[in-house]
Amino acid sequence: MTPEITALALAGILQVVQIFLYVPHAIKQVGHDAAYSPRDEGSELTGRAGRIQRAMNNHFEGLILFTIAVVVVTLGDASNLVTQICAWIYVAARVLYIPAYVFGWVPWRSHIWTVGLLATTIMMITALL
Repeated sequence: MTPEITALALAGILQVVQIFLYVPHAIKQVGHDAAYSPRDEGSELTGRAGRIQRAMNNHFEGLILFTIAVVVVTLGDASNLVTQICAWIYVAARVLYIPAYVFGWVPWRSHIWTVGLLATTIMMITALL
């Protein structure tokens, strides 16, 4: 397994961890009845629950691009030290992004997000070169 694939697997596990962080906070805020309902009428989460939800959703978005980068690198047989380092930088940035968002680390949250996006972009560009 390439380091990029390993990083992708860990990023996927991180997404599951975020779901498990999110669920109890959301249930605590909206109650069990609302959590188990079909949610025809959405309720907006606030405070820590809302921040955990937004961080989780942000990772879903970032994970799409990172997955594309890993697929391009892997199928293009373009794995090298740069793509491997970038993959680990992405994972580290996503791990740091969770507390940065939850605890409101301004402006660090945005900087951490940017590092993850740049790492993903560099992976794709490197694979194309």
